[in-house]
Amino acid sequence: VTIIAEMVNKPSRGSAVDGPSRLSALRARMTELAIDAFIVPSDDPHQSEYVATCYERRAFISGFKGSSGTAVITQAAALLWTDGRYFLQAEAELFPGWTLVKDRLPETVPVEQWLAANLTGGASVGIDPFVTSESAAAELRRALKAAGKKLVTILRNPVDDVWGEDRPPPPAAPAFSLSDAIAGCTVAAKVAQIEQALEHAGADVLVVTALDEIAWLFNTRGSDIAFCPVTYAYALVRRPAAAGAKALACWFVDEAKACPELLSAVRTSAGCAVDVQRSDYADVTEAVKAEVAAGRTVLLPLACCTALHELVPAAQKMAQASPIALLKACKNEAEVAGMREAHLRDAVALSKFLAWLERTDGGALADQDGNVTAVGAKRKATDAPGTARVDEARAAEVLESFRKEQEDYVGPSFETISAYGSNGAVIHYKPEAGSCARLGDESLYLVDSGGQYGCGTTDVTRTIHLKPAAASYHMRACWTRVLQAHIACDTVVFPEGITGYQLDAIARAPLWRHGLDYRHGTGHGVGAFLNVHEGPHGMSLSRISTNEVGLVPGMTLSNEPGYYEDGAFGIRLENIMVVRVVDTEHAFDGKRYLGFEHLTLVPFQRELVDVALLSERERKWVDDYHAKCYEVLAPKLSGPDLAWLEANCAPIEPKCASS
Repeated sequence: VTIIAEMVNKPSRGSAVDGPSRLSALRARMTELAIDAFIVPSDDPHQSEYVATCYERRAFISGFKGSSGTAVITQAAALLWTDGRYFLQAEAELFPGWTLVKDRLPETVPVEQWLAANLTGGASVGIDPFVTSESAAAELRRALKAAGKKLVTILRNPVDDVWGEDRPPPPAAPAFSLSDAIAGCTVAAKVAQIEQALEHAGADVLVVTALDEIAWLFNTRGSDIAFCPVTYAYALVRRPAAAGAKALACWFVDEAKACPELLSAVRTSAGCAVDVQRSDYADVTEAVKAEVAAGRTVLLPLACCTALHELVPAAQKMAQASPIALLKACKNEAEVAGMREAHLRDAVALSKFLAWLERTDGGALADQDGNVTAVGAKRKATDAPGTARVDEARAAEVLESFRKEQEDYVGPSFETISAYGSNGAVIHYKPEAGSCARLGDESLYLVDSGGQYGCGTTDVTRTIHLKPAAASYHMRACWTRVLQAHIACDTVVFPEGITGYQLDAIARAPLWRHGLDYRHGTGHGVGAFLNVHEGPHGMSLSRISTNEVGLVPGMTLSNEPGYYEDGAFGIRLENIMVVRVVDTEHAFDGKRYLGFEHLTLVPFQRELVDVALLSERERKWVDDYHAKCYEVLAPKLSGPDLAWLEANCAPIEPKCASS
């Protein structure tokens, strides 16, 4: 691998004002660097899904703002690979001169294969080694070498030269402590678990780069990335060299982010068996070099950036999954209790919002404070029906206002997807204030949102119709099929060791029977007051990695089947669940059997249910779910909100229910 290094303090170039000129400037910089192609992933140095604004290089150069995608720039082409969640969004956002490559389809050629086939012999492909994972770099190396081309690592990202002085500064918000009571485990106990994993793997040192893993390890949280309570940092854990010695846990975080009181709390939680040290963020590379020089074996996660991997010789390196990922994914009882409480508070907020939508006719009958008025917000005689309803962005703001009323609310867990009509078919749609659609009564309204609370993280989707009686048969049938898929996933029982990859088809089956499907996974892990998307587990047929990790008790998963008609409407129904042991009549081969407990308790719009399509078992599930919603939410609601809850949790009447 060739390394091109330049002085970091080289004068920057001014930012371009539009997409084509940015692309031209980048190509000029590529010529100076003697590279034929440059890859711009979505990642920051920690391979985060969501990144600080200073790392949004792919969005800056391509225009595409989705959280997942890879840009490839040559002198003749500019291409963006992204998956089915973002096809419509990318088509709308990409700058002129860019081509969308629809990733994860059978006919799609991956990035590395496209580069190998389309560049001339001897061509150089550039990457920034700090934002490229070792697993991605390895794929590139293999494909390019086989085609007679080479991979070049560039330590100063050329996109930054184009961005210039307009590039935002790195975040500097201070971190804060999470109590051991909420975390359910001390730092000392977590380090002990990591020591055991290192001993089992035959390694001496673990380098931790994932930001949520570092937050989990030290029982800290932060606010460096929007929606994610994490702090930019690295960590290194070294197991004791001899009996009676202390383990080392070094936190590479800038001093301004870790005040003395915070460090004291971390050290108290670590106890006397762990030596907790702090070093500056940039010191991590020298620390890794020191571990290598001392002859220690270093475990580096495959998802870690290739820049750190290149510091460790193969003979001293173990490249495999971080043991923290699985430890963090299996929530302890305190974390599950916190998640349950967070979802209860969130259910109160979302129920108030849905009740507000119903009684104000989508905001048409509300004043500026959201209250129902006697004259329907004084609709003008010239207004067409429905024009006084709120738009998608304002609806999201109203929902946020209800969340802010809840105890210990920190902020959204992701940007609210508030989508009416055809916008609902854009899976990760973002409404723009001033130009987005108003809510109406001719189509469906999809709202996918979540909150960060001091005790847990939520993510919930409901799809409603402001005039459900006017919904077409096709809409109601599709909505009901999605509900059936949701029920199938919620009620499945499976032996321990089964993966989410294997369960995904069970959720899709009620849709497949009618020729329907969706272009995203059925479920993702959810952090405990951490990232709303968490691995290593998941439930997806398109992500083979979800077949590598069996589901175990304590894991949280979303259950979010959907159906989307481009140009018409979108449907998604999402709850968060936790894996639990199920008491079965038998235990074949002595295995435990598992199932799900739903943490989300928000009523579905029962008036959209086509009861004739439900089996008796499915109808009973809906009634039981709504009875539970009423039981936990009724004591926390009053007045018109309670009346809405009573109406929406009433049993549904069987109508020629199928068997």
